[in-house]
Amino acid sequence: MARRSGSVWTGCGTVFMKEFADHLGSGRMRVLEWLVLLTGIGAVYTAIQDLKTTTSQDPFLFLRLFTDAHDPLPSFMAVLGFLIPLVAIGLGFDAINGEFNRRTMSRILAQPVYRDALLLGKFFAGLATLGVALVTLWLLIIGLGLLTLGVPPSGEEVIRGVGFLVVALAYGGLWLAVAILCSVIFRAAATSALVALGIWLLMSVLWPLLTRFLTEAVFPTTPITLLVGPSYEQIVFQQTLSRLSPNTLFGESMLGLLHPSTRALGPVFMTQLEGAVMGNPLPLTQSLLLIWPQVTSLVAGVIVLFVSAYVIFQRQEVRA
Repeated sequence: MARRSGSVWTGCGTVFMKEFADHLGSGRMRVLEWLVLLTGIGAVYTAIQDLKTTTSQDPFLFLRLFTDAHDPLPSFMAVLGFLIPLVAIGLGFDAINGEFNRRTMSRILAQPVYRDALLLGKFFAGLATLGVALVTLWLLIIGLGLLTLGVPPSGEEVIRGVGFLVVALAYGGLWLAVAILCSVIFRAAATSALVALGIWLLMSVLWPLLTRFLTEAVFPTTPITLLVGPSYEQIVFQQTLSRLSPNTLFGESMLGLLHPSTRALGPVFMTQLEGAVMGNPLPLTQSLLLIWPQVTSLVAGVIVLFVSAYVIFQRQEVRA
């Protein structure tokens, strides 16, 4: 057992290095990186124009580089929420079926490389590539803020920024796991890409509409709700449905982490507001506790999707 475990991690490292080098040198990755880079810097640059007038008043100036929006561009956080899934799907939609289509799968598995090592290596290589892109983009934004604003970030802002990277990487890892699962199920790379993109469109565009429709079906509108607004049960039900979407979990995590004044991500009880001065920022530890369920859900989604891909891949037949 110990020998097999060592062989798995050795094979995983070999696959990781090969796939990581392929990702960094591929034309596909360069196109995706430039797309994210140009769009993100455009959003940050427009936000900087508004932040120059609030340098002395805002204690979390650098965090607003990620959250402030200026028409016609959305905030940098919204841009990443839209583009990270595209990059992750682009990295993983042909991870497994590409080997079958090139007829190299049987040759790879004929070597001392286990199937789980192959799958782990490809997943970690895609995740590392996504991490390199996010860290590079984050450093460029911090540097751009230093050059234009002339104010260094505080220690808490740096920690919150690192937390932003961790959450973004977990969010990207979930969509990478979706893409790899599709690449395991479908042999055609085009079908795999279309299904992964369809799931992304469902979760990002259609799911909010379906959430409202399902909530109205379970809790029909009555004269009382028209007069006093939705009930607590209705709000909780709709919010629970919306949190089935990774986009909602990512957005709530970013809201709690990059907006220190956020005190709740759901219905607020009066006991939560006792002794609180509205508008005052939460301590870092409280913000982390606030977003802990969302981050845990993202990581759990990554594990469930990857295990599903692993089980299906182990049952597939590989022919020479």
